[in-house]
Amino acid sequence: MSYFDDVSEAAQFLRAKLGRLRPRLGIVLGSGLGAAANAVHDPVIVPYESIPHFPKSTVEGHSGRLVAGTLGGTPVVVMQGRVHFYEGYSPQDVTFPMRVMGALGIRAVILTNAAGGIVEGYKIGQLVLIADHINLMGWNPLVGPNEPRFSFNRPNGGLRFFDMSDAYSKRLRQVAIQATEMEGQTLEEGVYLAVSGPSFETPAEIRAFRTMGATLVGMSTVPETIVARHMGIEVLGISCVTNLAAGLSPTPLSHTEVFEAGKQVERKLAELLERLAMWISALVDAEP
Repeated sequence: MSYFDDVSEAAQFLRAKLGRLRPRLGIVLGSGLGAAANAVHDPVIVPYESIPHFPKSTVEGHSGRLVAGTLGGTPVVVMQGRVHFYEGYSPQDVTFPMRVMGALGIRAVILTNAAGGIVEGYKIGQLVLIADHINLMGWNPLVGPNEPRFSFNRPNGGLRFFDMSDAYSKRLRQVAIQATEMEGQTLEEGVYLAVSGPSFETPAEIRAFRTMGATLVGMSTVPETIVARHMGIEVLGISCVTNLAAGLSPTPLSHTEVFEAGKQVERKLAELLERLAMWISALVDAEP
């Protein structure tokens, strides 16, 4: 069987589990942010290990469950944790869940992550919209033969060479800014730089990243964004600043710090995701 066949088999398995539910929006929850899935109504919970060919998360703070239901009245499928390249998975494994979401028919995806803050002024627990990214992982998940069937009949999907100038949808970012303004809050935009990990960055690397224009650093999201855009899916990225990057914090960096900071902002993130689900659904459903 081919990689496409594996994705199709996993999607078929999930359709049987979800019954009449047809998700329109996908959500991926990063390190320490998994409890935001508790806001999903009438949830159908499927452990990753029960899904054919699905990779299993091995990192603390990633529950390894798929939660489907409604959020803000919108049919959604939520990944409660993701897998990473540094766990030993291949690029195709890392992006397999996003491919399956595409096969399920989602029109847009919200990618969340725990990130280190590079610029002065970021606060622990702050949510930052991703306006663009810099890929320093050293690889691209689309290397190899192109599979045009991954378009799943979406416009501009399945192309080998496709535009990434609007990788993080401008209109979805505007929706997110409006949603937070209604609550009397503000949402800054930043540039996310992705590295492979698992070691944290050195102070010299952080200084170099800052000169490149990055404001956030992490070990995920970029591969999922590339694959989502390859399938013609709109992407909204949200980083939670869970630690200050190397050289900016007086204490040594640790995954425990990342996990605890994520837990502190889960409720705030869940409330934002619920509002965004309703607004984004109305936006994409207005299109043919």
